Amino acid sequence: MSKIQDRLEQLGILLDEPPSPVAAYVPAVTFLDKLVYVSGQDCRKNGKLIYEGLLGRDLTVQQGYECARQSAINCLAVLKQHIGDLEKVKRVVKVLGFVASAPGFEEQPYVINGGSELFETVFGENGKHARSAIGTNQLPFGTPVEIEVIFELK
Repeated sequence: MSKIQDRLEQLGILLDEPPSPVAAYVPAVTFLDKLVYVSGQDCRKNGKLIYEGLLGRDLTVQQGYECARQSAINCLAVLKQHIGDLEKVKRVVKVLGFVASAPGFEEQPYVINGGSELFETVFGENGKHARSAIGTNQLPFGTPVEIEVIFELK
């Protein structure tokens, strides 16, 4: 078993089968044999959103953090399905996080930390990345958080 898989098991994380795309896109694309772009993933677990609604109105920062963590886990599931083995990951390059936010909510960075901190825990120093945390008025299907990631392969 790989070190990455061992870490996931220690964290109690099971990578579910990624959902099929619901629109005209693919879950992941490899570019120049080195970069993998993972399409935006929401906070579904076992096929159901763990929370719905807007941060700052319906959900707390902590609940948003949990959503971002689950979204990051789902990105890993897509990545694993795409490349076969997470040991092929050299580093996390960039995370783009979207947070469905009520007017006046300004704590998007603390929400997206749920995904960023998961990547650092799983990949160590190689999990540190560039990032954007963007507030928006609404995300598809009522999800509070969506995360997309760029990974570099070894």
